[in-house]
Amino acid sequence: MYAWEMADQLLQLKQDVESCYFAAQTMKMKIQMSFFELPPETHIALRDSLLSHIQSLKDLSPIIVTQLALAIADLALQMASWKGCVHTLIEKYSNDVSSMTFLIEILTVLPEEVHSRSLRIGANRRTEIIEDLAYYSSTVVTLLMTCVEKSGSNEKMLIKVFRCLGSWFNLGVLDSNFMANNQLLMVLFQVLQRHETSTNLHEAASDCVCSALYAIENVDTHMPLALQLFQGVLTLETAYHMAVAREDLDKVLNYCRIFTELCETFLETTVRSPGQGMGDLRTLELLLICAGHPQYEVVEISFNFWYRLGENLYKTNDPALHGIFRPYIQRLLHGLARHCQLDPDHEGIPEDTDDFGEFRMRVSDLVKDVIFLVGSMECFSQLYSTLKEGNPPWEVTEAVLFIMAAIAKSVDPENNPTLTEVLEQVVLLPETVHIAVRYTSIELVGEMSEVVDRNPRFLDPVLNYLMKGLREKTLASVAAKAIHNICSVCRDHMAQHFQGLLDIARALDSFALTTEAAVGLLKGTALVLARLPLEKIAECLSDLCAVQVMALKKLLSQDPRNGKAADPTVWLDRLAVIFRHTNPIVENGQTHPCQKVIQEIWPVLSETLNTHQADNRIVERCCRCLRFAVRCVGKGSASLLQPLVTQMVSVYQVYPHSCFLYLGSILVDEYGMEEGCRQGLLDMLQALCMPTFQLLEQTNGLRNHPDTVDDLFRLATRFVQRSPVTLLSSGIVVHIIQCAIAATTLDHRDANCSVMKFVRDLIHTGVSNDHEDDFELRKQLIGQAMGQHGQQLVTQLMHTCCFCLPPYTLPDVAEVLWEIMVFDRPTFCRWLENALKGLPKETSGGAVTVTHKQLTDFHKQVTR
Repeated sequence: MYAWEMADQLLQLKQDVESCYFAAQTMKMKIQMSFFELPPETHIALRDSLLSHIQSLKDLSPIIVTQLALAIADLALQMASWKGCVHTLIEKYSNDVSSMTFLIEILTVLPEEVHSRSLRIGANRRTEIIEDLAYYSSTVVTLLMTCVEKSGSNEKMLIKVFRCLGSWFNLGVLDSNFMANNQLLMVLFQVLQRHETSTNLHEAASDCVCSALYAIENVDTHMPLALQLFQGVLTLETAYHMAVAREDLDKVLNYCRIFTELCETFLETTVRSPGQGMGDLRTLELLLICAGHPQYEVVEISFNFWYRLGENLYKTNDPALHGIFRPYIQRLLHGLARHCQLDPDHEGIPEDTDDFGEFRMRVSDLVKDVIFLVGSMECFSQLYSTLKEGNPPWEVTEAVLFIMAAIAKSVDPENNPTLTEVLEQVVLLPETVHIAVRYTSIELVGEMSEVVDRNPRFLDPVLNYLMKGLREKTLASVAAKAIHNICSVCRDHMAQHFQGLLDIARALDSFALTTEAAVGLLKGTALVLARLPLEKIAECLSDLCAVQVMALKKLLSQDPRNGKAADPTVWLDRLAVIFRHTNPIVENGQTHPCQKVIQEIWPVLSETLNTHQADNRIVERCCRCLRFAVRCVGKGSASLLQPLVTQMVSVYQVYPHSCFLYLGSILVDEYGMEEGCRQGLLDMLQALCMPTFQLLEQTNGLRNHPDTVDDLFRLATRFVQRSPVTLLSSGIVVHIIQCAIAATTLDHRDANCSVMKFVRDLIHTGVSNDHEDDFELRKQLIGQAMGQHGQQLVTQLMHTCCFCLPPYTLPDVAEVLWEIMVFDRPTFCRWLENALKGLPKETSGGAVTVTHKQLTDFHKQVTR
């Protein structure tokens, strides 16, 4: 509370920049977050005080002016008694030249703050403000024009004017007829046409034009302004060439942004009437000119537009229309292939983590999205012929192979002589070519695994080629990825090569592989293993796991160095991937071939878990490994159930790692339908809930442990799905429901989703008559639970929707309310009415947040 007064005093003292900045920012934060603390009769005094501060501090520092302007804007938005704030501010300050800087700053931030998430002003107040700002918008534009006339070519003032105009465009309240004939628009384009315009001013003008173009996205309702902007932007082509000639990259990037925004705004017009009126295809020419700029950052700006164009044309699916745009896409692809070339003096493999590497990945994605317009096969053949007929330098070859790899999967592999020829030629590449060419050729082979599957005669030469790569330090990981792809697609053909895969897996650490590549190789091996005859699987799985198990045993037998045992995560992750992807087809009644292996491995996993029980990261990997082991053999893991649950519960009492709750949910999913396991699983749930509730009941417990919330409700939901009556008849269910009601306020995506799913599924068990014999009992138990908690739940949900949760969570809340309504409509109507009556009707600034009529309309809409 004292901060209001302190900040005010510091601003009056005006000691130095730091203390004033601190005070101005404090004032802004207080108005944003704690405005409710002030009694209404103090609002006018606060406003007058802030206006006098901004006037007296206007020359101290621009950042202080911005903070105070934000404070004034946030106050104006919340203070309902301050009517027509724009009008009063302009009337008070517009005749004083020295006040102009802060007046324009306030007028710039005011529209920006209207949609601020930190000001919870409510939809009614927001609508009122937007109407108010729209009413005064032409006064603001006229003021800005006067400013320009008075200050002549004062650059700082022009930047402020353009920023302010952009802000009003962004809010979407400017009258387009008024703007179309306004001098300010002319000034804007004049600044952009002059090559002597400074970088900062050029950027501000570009931002403003982009905002204007964005504001008229709905072109048909803004015709006059749309035409002015369209023609204005087309005049900038000469200025763009001038900037290129002067090597002014900042301006080139600005022009490209404007051209892209132009194309995005007129996208639908262009597709609807290409070449006519504002569907003029010169807009695409502008983007292709930009694509010709030697710096790849320029063309990258336009990617989103090309992606949207492709999406639009894909949906319209009109061959004649595709024909009009095809040449543009062909030219784009040509430019992109050139931009993907590495420097001729580049050494080593292509980097995929630097900026250029990320650019190439984006090119690859874009090419996949627009290739249908050109035709994958046609493009693939053209690219191949440039390699076959010419003798291009290595960097051109590498870039062509890179684009071919991007589209290889979209080419139909059936009876395709070009594809088989490419594959034949690539695997014959000599080891003397540039290492980057070999790298990308290996990527291409991996992308062509469908072709190998259709033409098994290539399997041997392809595997030989990839094995050469695997033995080389810089090519090992990319070769491993390609082998993984081939194993995934050619599982049946690869069965004959299983011994070779096993040899690689045994010697995995003798290759220079990234962790991800090593795990990928094991995944490929496991996928092939699952296709072997059942009687061979157990032995081969045991061989495949042996290396990792030996390593874990070795770690357990070592003396812990300096009190820390060595890290087993590499081996746990490798076992996990093997279990995850060894999924043979087992007929009913047959013993699962992996059961024996997993029983043999359990003691090592159990001991590893015990040794590292305090380390969350390692315990998480142990649980992940066990999860896939249980999933792998399903009911065949019954003998592990007792010892596993006992160990989980005992470690969880001391170290409540949330992954134990997740593992519990897997066990309930696998065994919850088995009559003999239900009581044991319920005991597990109760034993895990006690430490969990203690953790979540601490101050900010829910907010600090979202993973625990997520996993607890996954576990509870699995119980509802597998054995609802067991849970509903237990003593623990009341506590779980109370915890769920408290956790509905948590704005963490996964945790909130889990909580809502639990509540929805719980109520649904009393709604869905699936003709099981326990339906009446379930309905009765849900009725009791709702009688106890229904009103509290509905009230809490309405409150969280208004005050706690981001909009993307609302569909989940709607699902819950729907289930309650289906379960008992009359009672739900009463609960909802009570919940709505409890909502605050007015903000602390005196604005009406919700009228009685709005509440009754809302109630009707939800319940009808």
